[in-house]
Amino acid sequence: MEPVSKLQINFNLFLIGFMGCGKTTVADALHRMCRLERMEMDRVIEEREGMRISELFVKRGEAYFRGLESALLTELRDARGVVVSCGGGTPMRRENVAEMQKSGKIILLKAAPETIYERVKDNHDRPLLEQNKTVPYIKELMEQRREAYEAAADLTIETDGKTAEQICTELLQKLDLKEKERGEYTWQNGLQDIRS
Repeated sequence: MEPVSKLQINFNLFLIGFMGCGKTTVADALHRMCRLERMEMDRVIEEREGMRISELFVKRGEAYFRGLESALLTELRDARGVVVSCGGGTPMRRENVAEMQKSGKIILLKAAPETIYERVKDNHDRPLLEQNKTVPYIKELMEQRREAYEAAADLTIETDGKTAEQICTELLQKLDLKEKERGEYTWQNGLQDIRS
């Protein structure tokens, strides 16, 4: 889809949710559709550390990785208009949620465990799933995170059976209903362009 207009927002959009729920895909689609800057936290950390997340978990441990996530969110405190694809565990730390709330809106993307499994089954960059990539384990881990995810979210979007563009349109419509009256964003060409 060609970009329809430039979205001017004075906050960031933090996409949270379980691994494989579509955060990167939706961030990429928002970039294409609205010309928003995008950042994938895992990729930034990999570039800075010079190794894959799976390797980082083995060599430095999960606690070290989670500290890097927190530091990256702090760096975004003064940024605006960035779509951030967060790691699946990012909202599990209260300080991370507080940091995201300082500069943006938190959007929870949800998918069924079976959908997650289909999306991640051939991927080996998911250290928490690598030794136990089954629907029951995914469901269990999702349930462990559900309360924290839902408590952090300003908006929730179900992604099953939808294209990235449909998800983005729904997200923007929900933001419009919630934020338009507050004057927190404006369109150069009007929201109707993306709704059609």
